[in-house]
Amino acid sequence: MALSIGDMAPDFTLPIQGDGELTLSSLKGKKVVIYFYPKDMTPGCTTESKDFRDAHDQFKALNTEIIGISKDSVARHDKFIAKHDLPFDLVSDEEGQACEAYGVWQLKKFMGKEFMGIVRSTFLINEEGKVEQIWNKVRVKGHVDAVLEAVKNS
Repeated sequence: MALSIGDMAPDFTLPIQGDGELTLSSLKGKKVVIYFYPKDMTPGCTTESKDFRDAHDQFKALNTEIIGISKDSVARHDKFIAKHDLPFDLVSDEEGQACEAYGVWQLKKFMGKEFMGIVRSTFLINEEGKVEQIWNKVRVKGHVDAVLEAVKNS
């Protein structure tokens, strides 16, 4: 089921780096940017994560948390965070619970093959837990700037 602007963001409690866990509803009162990405250590996902890293202080100043979600394991997230000095939580959604709830687990096509995978997507959630903006099929270049601008204007 696809989410729409104005919907309540589906809550989840999932593992994060360093054997922690994160519950989305525990962040009420802050804005939250959730970006779903296909895989740690791949070129596009690395660029996107580093762009969010580089803008992290600007998001923080706007009372906004950044959360990255993929189906990678916590151990892989730990390596990705260490390698690129990422200052925000990466959620491990190995079972696909959040991916399904947010509608980003979809049929993809690449080089003539069809397969299920995460479609790069970003959600801006307001302080009450409602979806304020959605970016589907994200192109990495310039994306973080667009998200930051949306947060500033919300």
